[in-house]
Formats: sequence, C-alpha cells, structure tokens
Amino acid sequence: MSFCFSARIWEWRGPAPYYFVSVPEEESRAIKRAERLLTYGWGMIPVKARIGTTEWKTSLWPKNGLYVLPLKDLVRRAEGLQTGQSVVVWLEVGATLKPQP
Repeated sequence: MSFCFSARIWEWRGPAPYYFVSVPEEESRAIKRAERLLTYGWGMIPVKARIGTTEWKTSLWPKNGLYVLPLKDLVRRAEGLQTGQSVVVWLEVGATLKPQP
C-alpha cells in the first residue's frame, strides 16, 4: 500500500523535541483498516518513507485518530527541512515487514 501526500512539519516539544508530519485523514483511515495486518504492536505501522531524495525506514505512530510520521534529524538536515514547511511525502506502508514463513 503506497501513498503520496503533502503536509506541514510540526514539532512536539517534550523532554526531547521530535518532528513529525501528520498523515492526512483519508490515508490514515485506509491504514487503520489494514492495521491488524500491519502493526507490530502498540498501533505502530512500519513504513518506508521518502521526502525529496532522502528515503528511510521508520514507523507511523497513532495520534488522535490519525497517524504521524516521525522525521529523523538525518532526514531534516539532508533535505533542509524546517518546522512549518510543507513537504511532499511518499510512504510505502508495511514495506519493512518481514515475510511470513
């Protein structure tokens, strides 16, 4: 399952700052419908993500009925990304799952 969407980068200011992009409602609903086949626990969904030319593996986090994509510092630095900036995100959902025997 693959998606491409635009969204703004936002910062969560906890004990350590984290940066995210929220997966839009329509795409989040589609992922939620397949969640039981995709999650490895706690609602976390493995994905391969790409912004610009930078691609990485991570997991979507459930938040307020949607999913959020964490942006690693490595990704933000490589692409020159800033809080509030709108970015185009490509996701391949379940891409990091290991095949079932």
